[in-house]
Amino acid sequence: MTGGFRRVHLLVEGQTEEVVADSVIRPHLEGLGWVTSLSLIKTKRPAAGPSHKGGITGWRQVQRDIRLLLNDTSFDVLTTLFDYYAFPADCPGMADRPSGDVYRQVEHVERCLAAAVDDPRFRPNLVIHELEAWVFAAADQLGQLLGPELAGRLHDDVRAAGGPELVNDGPATAPSKRLLDYCPGYVKTVDGPLAVEDLGLTPLRARCPHLDAWLRTFEE
Repeated sequence: MTGGFRRVHLLVEGQTEEVVADSVIRPHLEGLGWVTSLSLIKTKRPAAGPSHKGGITGWRQVQRDIRLLLNDTSFDVLTTLFDYYAFPADCPGMADRPSGDVYRQVEHVERCLAAAVDDPRFRPNLVIHELEAWVFAAADQLGQLLGPELAGRLHDDVRAAGGPELVNDGPATAPSKRLLDYCPGYVKTVDGPLAVEDLGLTPLRARCPHLDAWLRTFEE
């Protein structure tokens, strides 16, 4: 601990994750007494000019940013907000995931990531299947923004899948792809975060067990 405070840093995948982390996750953690900061993962470091931010291309990139952040010894916890959908195949745990239940698969990958980094402050978290699953949990709130027909389609998908975190069926039908298909005017960095914030964290956690389990690690 530093000066009696607990510090947590969130390393996030993209702009949508950054907005939701700042508006929904950060206030909750700070209410628990955590001093919270966040940053986007860097995709490129050109010889001249600023780094490009957002998006994950491979383990080397992820490991580099994690190591750099862990050099800051004032962090008590470094955690992540990365999508499990399209997570790079070369990342630890991806090649030998157990078959069947996606929750077991993600927990396996998270354990392997933690083992590869080998720092007790690192607490990896992958969103099942991607952050837009949280938008599916906020179907009614999104419907208030973009129309009740859209809310109905999201509810149908959630019922068919068995929950918002289980809405995923391939590159053309992952949550973000469905949203754009159902509503071409959907703006992922604006509409989704607004709906999730309007829903609120308590009902969101009730509908997204993996999110709830991650947040409980900060509460316990």
